[in-house]
Amino acid sequence: MPDESVQPHQSDQATPVPPDASRPPTAPDDGARHDPVQAPAPPHSAHAYLQLLVNGAPAEAFDGPATPERLLALRLRDELADRRRREAELTALIETAHDLAGLRDLDAVLRAIVQRARSLLGTEVAYLTLTDPERGDTYMRVTEGSVSARFQQLRLGMGEGLGGLVAQTARPYVTDDYFRDTRFEHTGPIDDGVREEGLVAILGVPLALGGEVIGVIYAADRRARVFEREQIALLASFAAHAAVAIDTARLIAETRSALAELSATHETIERAGEVHDRLTALVLRGGGVHDVAAALAQVLGGTVEFTEPQEAPGAVERSARDGYAVREGDTWVAAVAAGGELLGALLLRGQPDLDPVDQRTLERAATVTSLLQLARRSAAEAEQRVRGELLDDLLDAPERSPALLRQRAARLGADLDTPHVVLAARSECAEAASGRQRLWSAASHLAATAHGLAAARDGGTVLLLPLAEGQDAGALARRTAAQLGSAVHAPVTVGASATVRAPGGVAAGYAEALRCADALRLLGRRGQGAAAEDFGFLGMLLADSRDVAGFVERTLGPVLEYDRRRGTGLVTTLDAYFDSGMSPVRAKDALHVHVNTVAQRLDRVARLLGDDWQSPERVLEVQLALRLHRLAGAFDG
Repeated sequence: MPDESVQPHQSDQATPVPPDASRPPTAPDDGARHDPVQAPAPPHSAHAYLQLLVNGAPAEAFDGPATPERLLALRLRDELADRRRREAELTALIETAHDLAGLRDLDAVLRAIVQRARSLLGTEVAYLTLTDPERGDTYMRVTEGSVSARFQQLRLGMGEGLGGLVAQTARPYVTDDYFRDTRFEHTGPIDDGVREEGLVAILGVPLALGGEVIGVIYAADRRARVFEREQIALLASFAAHAAVAIDTARLIAETRSALAELSATHETIERAGEVHDRLTALVLRGGGVHDVAAALAQVLGGTVEFTEPQEAPGAVERSARDGYAVREGDTWVAAVAAGGELLGALLLRGQPDLDPVDQRTLERAATVTSLLQLARRSAAEAEQRVRGELLDDLLDAPERSPALLRQRAARLGADLDTPHVVLAARSECAEAASGRQRLWSAASHLAATAHGLAAARDGGTVLLLPLAEGQDAGALARRTAAQLGSAVHAPVTVGASATVRAPGGVAAGYAEALRCADALRLLGRRGQGAAAEDFGFLGMLLADSRDVAGFVERTLGPVLEYDRRRGTGLVTTLDAYFDSGMSPVRAKDALHVHVNTVAQRLDRVARLLGDDWQSPERVLEVQLALRLHRLAGAFDG
């Protein structure tokens, strides 16, 4: 077949779509209940729209002026509907996986797969073809909703028809008008069968196991229909379960056949079934990756751990490529992968010799682990998006509905009425898209654990974190820079605002944090964190509020306190010292004291301010603080 046979049709035909497209879930409902005795809310008010959302009202009930409240309510209604649909699909997918896991007969598994596929996508027809390695083609195995005997007996050569193209390329294909689609080879027998069945729109997804396509699962309608990306992804996810179920059924059939001659393997088979059931139960109970590892270790013996793919890169890549667990020394390695992406690996130590059933059990556990990782990632990304959307609203439109913003934050575990600090994070790794994604993911994780918010912004990230009692903004910025830098393996520069009160002060706080981050980078302090107060007199230029008294106190505080308690004149001595060009001899004339007295007072200043108080960096700050203190005294007088 020429290369152009798999290219998108020039009309409105859909192109091959990887099964990873999904719309982000939205924030859950806040559980509000309608109170029948409460007076009705004014029409077109935020409360009225919220009541419509709670009652599940249809779209026409939201008619009214195009106010921000109405637009937001419509958006929330769509997102809630989308979440309910996604939850229903995920529930159906989990139920399907559970049902398939309980089947042992290959014919029953195939029938269940086709019936579930038809139900999941709501199509008129669903069918399944299996690859025949000996003849090098794929043949019709099970149909549901079919009425044509000719269609039910079709065989498709590689590249012939839509199914042959899916089997040949191992990629999903969809057409909304089969006979007008020129991406695949049309043959007389195949077209006659499709025509007799009356099919128009067809979606085909490969049943892949490792790098091998063992068949194709189809959903089809007898009318024009556009299959959405979410539907394609759903069928692809189902196909991953189905391929495992088919392979499991085949394995069980082969094992049962061998039991006639090798009755001693009965215990091994039972153990494999036990592991499969235990893993399925773990998934349904919401167990995690470490629960899977612990259950597997109990059955197989030895120790099992989940690790990142960098732990044994060669073995992990080999396992992912071949689709099987591989042995590396005394360790068995099973890649945890999904959609061509390596998510980690299961390492089994202490059992260098595994029989084929135990090896397959390890591989099944890796498949379950990949599903758990994907589910966890999906949930985390959904929460990250919700937190990011809320922070975007705080930055762009905090006056829109402060009460609603506080409610949204509360559902995420954030309290906007406590003191917060806005942090602007920038990293050199964020120049590339992958670097920006890593920085945003790390910032989102940090914000979630700290009960804060994070969003991608201006090529970097912005965080809104609560300020713990006794902690200052500069310390929080430095800690955040260290945590993010460690997470993305690159220097991350973090500027912090002064304490803000959300929602009104977030936008101004972000501007101040950006100025601090830019100042750090201009001063060659990349990878560090700081707030305006950490820049000395420069901080007064960076901060939105000119905290002169705070600057004087930070710079001269110990000396001022010493004078107040002892009634001494250290500040007067410093004024004379600098006015005389930093000459103790000339200063003693201005003070009318002995030069040794000046020296003793300057020694006391050094003990109070630090030995480096006369360094070039600090001299300017000390002199500026003295002048500001003198001016403040003049105004007070």
